[in-house]
Amino acid sequence: MSRLISEDSDWSFEIVERFEHELGRLAGEYRLDTYPNQLEIISAEQMMDAYAFTGLPVNYTHWSFGKHFIATEQNYRHGQMGLAYEMVINSNPCISYLMEENTLTMQALVIAHAAFGHNSFFKGNYLFRTWTNAEDIVDYMVFARDYVADCERRHGELAVEQVLDACHALMNYGVDSCRRPQHRSAASERQRQQAREAEFEARFNDLWRTLPREAVRDGREPPMRFPAEPQENLLYFIEKNAPHLEPWQRELVRIVRKVAQYFYPQRQTKVMNEGWATFWHYTLLNRMFEEGLVSPGFMLEFLESHTSVTFQPGFEDRRYRGINPYALGFAMMRDIQRICQEPDAEDRAWFPDIAGSDWLGTLDFAMRNFKDESFIAQYLSPRLIRHFRLFSILDDDTRDTLAVTAIHDESGYAEVRRQLAQQYAACNYTPDIKVQRADLRGDRTLTLRHTRHQRRPLAASANEVLRHAALLWGRDVRLEEADEAGAVLSTREVKSAVEDAA
Repeated sequence: MSRLISEDSDWSFEIVERFEHELGRLAGEYRLDTYPNQLEIISAEQMMDAYAFTGLPVNYTHWSFGKHFIATEQNYRHGQMGLAYEMVINSNPCISYLMEENTLTMQALVIAHAAFGHNSFFKGNYLFRTWTNAEDIVDYMVFARDYVADCERRHGELAVEQVLDACHALMNYGVDSCRRPQHRSAASERQRQQAREAEFEARFNDLWRTLPREAVRDGREPPMRFPAEPQENLLYFIEKNAPHLEPWQRELVRIVRKVAQYFYPQRQTKVMNEGWATFWHYTLLNRMFEEGLVSPGFMLEFLESHTSVTFQPGFEDRRYRGINPYALGFAMMRDIQRICQEPDAEDRAWFPDIAGSDWLGTLDFAMRNFKDESFIAQYLSPRLIRHFRLFSILDDDTRDTLAVTAIHDESGYAEVRRQLAQQYAACNYTPDIKVQRADLRGDRTLTLRHTRHQRRPLAASANEVLRHAALLWGRDVRLEEADEAGAVLSTREVKSAVEDAA
């Protein structure tokens, strides 16, 4: 008697529910720990909406989201791009969006990938556990959307847009990478926001009103350093200390800062997160086939989609756009499973702690306790370095030529692995810029310092970003460029358009 869930390629809600049930059963056997699932079937247009809102369908409104939507729609309509088959929100319950245009196979793939793969990663990985609050993100975004809309009614769309534009330009500098953020419920956020507005309206900001005392003005008293230590979270510093921001503007800064914090773990776990989800959709659907729940035709369609997602063009291929995180992540997850189940002498030499161990426990530990940089440094094997034919190139600005410093051979494995792990370090994609000091007793200038990494200067667009910083700060903003030893190499300054009313 056939055990097939369906012999048709069309889906219905009943069949989707049956797939979710069977995939959930198998996920339980593999000890995947997930939030409860909430599946939403949406149209292609709604998926484009979700795209435009950076994956948060309940996000606040901003002109850039509309621009993104139009670009996506035009490319999609003209056949120049496809849409993702799924979108998933790190929330409890975990919300997965499935396109109604998908075939049954694609719906099953998406459920396995998003509802059990990404879902378990969100719940288990230490970065998501530490820096995001899955319980309240949806409620908070509803609060943020309503608050921005209310600000537009009270203060005008242009005024709100100006603040949001500036905040978005500085979004990468609205994150605490060391300090764990305090988690609040949406209800407590509303109470806190109302209480803070009332507080600001009731008192004057003594910090900025107080004129310098005589002893300070004549130089008898040394100037107070503020902040005492450089601050990495520029938006937080502006929110708390900018002299001219109104309470509602500070709240907008806070909203963008909270959204930036929400996306912070995703930037650091792209390889792991996609590799983990891809590994589990591959494993779960193959188990369904082994149990006779899906047909060979279903598997052929699934494997076609799977291989296109994990395809890695060579560096000389015109389609090459860097290392595909799906390909590398999936290969590493499969390789860890292999090292645990079928280790050879090389594996035992490179991975003595995991070779021959329980693969489910080893994979679970890796998923929970690493980010891309440390995951690659810990688990990338010589076998995969050979498989991907990885090599390292030294691009030194003080030399006239490039140098190949390591290839996929015995003497190059360690260096290739170290260099690839470094590519995923935060210092390689986000310039190190911190708040250095704020002049409280003089002209109120805010000084930022960029510490160059490997002598790389900022791009020409840095001046435009500084103008946004000056708009929020309300006074002049100075940027120091320093080398890695802390010596200041150059300084640039942007004047604020805000007049000092003090």
